[in-house]
This record gives sequence, structure tokens and C-alpha cells, in this order.
Amino acid sequence: MNYLFSIAMGFLQGVAEFLPISSSGHLTLFQYFFSPEQNPEELDMLFTILLHFGTLISVCVYYWRDIIDMIREFFLGISDLFSRRGSHEGRPPEARRLVLMIIVGTLPLFAVLLVKDMVDAAFSNVTFISAALIATGFLLFFSDRMAKGRKTARTATILDALLVGCAQAVGTLPGISRAGSTISAGMLCGFDRTFAVRFSFLLSLPAVLGANILEIADAVQAGGVDMSRLPMYIVGMVVAGVVGYFAIRLVNLLANKGKFGAFAYYCWAVGIVSLVASFLV
Repeated sequence: MNYLFSIAMGFLQGVAEFLPISSSGHLTLFQYFFSPEQNPEELDMLFTILLHFGTLISVCVYYWRDIIDMIREFFLGISDLFSRRGSHEGRPPEARRLVLMIIVGTLPLFAVLLVKDMVDAAFSNVTFISAALIATGFLLFFSDRMAKGRKTARTATILDALLVGCAQAVGTLPGISRAGSTISAGMLCGFDRTFAVRFSFLLSLPAVLGANILEIADAVQAGGVDMSRLPMYIVGMVVAGVVGYFAIRLVNLLANKGKFGAFAYYCWAVGIVSLVASFLV
């Protein structure tokens, strides 16, 4: 690994994490075909963790107001629960409903833990990843053709949050875009396009954080950390965070204009090319 490779991986993570093209699939394919030294079937676990941490920070920066409001309402909600009173008449404030929706939307990920070994094995199967990218293309193609919804955090239901959470669970497979699947599921549930993007990225916070914690434990068990590579890892993390911030802005713009379908052709192209190349390399 060198700094150029680290920067390229950081850029790829920042773009692919939020654009609906599957960051996990792209990182795996990039490493498989272009890694200069590593076993193509084994990602550097610490580097992968730091890349995802970089994009996690970019979500926190972009949606910092929402996150602060949700943290405040989370503790106010607990306080109201133990005091057996409601601090608000009628429906709870939007931030408190968002907290509940995110909790419910995160629940399907626990089912993924039951098949974690199968999901991990998929990361070394280039044929599967290529096919999953092609499937993602079809998902994006039809998402643009869904009728525009009007639901927001105040009107979306718990069942809506659960369905989007199930889409996120499917999005843990490499090649299936987490952003694409959750945003498309939100649109299918009747979410306003802006809210579908917002909920998708806020829903990613506990998912990415939890995945990183599990991967850190796996990395420690695998034999520790090569400290000589840490500066390169940090450079990749910073690049992923900066690029990710601007990618979030781009996704919001494209969602509002109903241009997600354009990424379908890209996913089809990458999926087909990588599928053919996997038989030749």
C-alpha cells in the first residue's frame, strides 16, 4: 500500500458510500483488480474501518442540527417516560419521532448477525458482487419512476421505518447499495424525496458505528495493527470524509430532481465489466 492507493480508496469510499452505487462492492472490486500487494480476497480490516469512520463523520457534520436535536429529544423522552408525563401535547416533536424511527429501522440489522459469516463470504465472491451491482441498477432505474410522496418525519409510520430498515439489512451485501436500497424503499413507502435521503443517511449512523465496533474486534483478534501504515490510513480516512460531505450534497440535489435512474446505467456497466473481467484475471 502507498499514499496514492490510500487516497484513491478514500475517494472511492467517499463517493460510493452516499451515491447509490455500493461502496462495499466498489472497494472490494478495486482492491481485487488494482491492489498492488495484498491478497485480493482479504481487505485490510483497519483501513476499511477508518474509511467508513471518515464517511460517518461526514454525515455527522452535514446533519449536525438533526443529530443534536435527536440526542436532546432522546434524553427528554427518557425523562418523560420515567416521570410518567408527556412534555408535548398530541404528536411528539419531529426529532423524537426520528429517534424512534431510527431505532425501529435499525432492528432488522440484528437478523444480519445470524448470517454474518455468509455476508462476509460474499465479499470474496466477485461474481456475486457483479450480479448485485446489476441488481442495484434495476432498483435505481425503477426508483425514479415511483410517484412522488409527501410523508415526512411527522407523518411516516413505524411500519415505514421497519420496511426501510429491512432494505438497509439487504444493503449489507456487497454490491447492493445501502443508500440506493433505503432511499428507494423510502420512496416506495411514500416519503418525500428529501426526507427519504435524510432518513437514509441518519439511519446509517448506528449501522455504520455498530459495524465498525464489530470489525474493530475482528481486527484485534486477527493479529493487531501495522502502525507503520497508520499515516496512510488516516490520509484515506480524511479524503473519504471530505469527499463524502460533498457526495451527500450531490445526492440531495439528484433526489430532488429525480435523477437516481442515471446511476442505473453506471451500475450495469460496472457489474457487467467486472463480471467479464473476473473470468479473465
